[in-house]
Amino acid sequence: MPDKKLQKDLEKLRAEIDNVAADDHETREKLNRLISGLETKLENPDDENHHHTLLRNIKATIGYFETEHPRATAILNDIMVTLSNMGI
Repeated sequence: MPDKKLQKDLEKLRAEIDNVAADDHETREKLNRLISGLETKLENPDDENHHHTLLRNIKATIGYFETEHPRATAILNDIMVTLSNMGI
């Protein structure tokens, strides 16, 4: 169940990337790197080293987006809750 929720949140995050201004390359790159990290975590759930890096990256990205992109921030917060429910 949490994996399906996380997949759904990733789809929302991908959709949000489409809403980010085309010339905002930094924001798009941050979101794409984060999605890649989340997909890696789903593929390798036992990789503890990646786990800590991923959580750090999500927290940093949330801080970056809080004022500029509140929808992306809400989706990232949902992802954090899902990961927590998965024991990550």
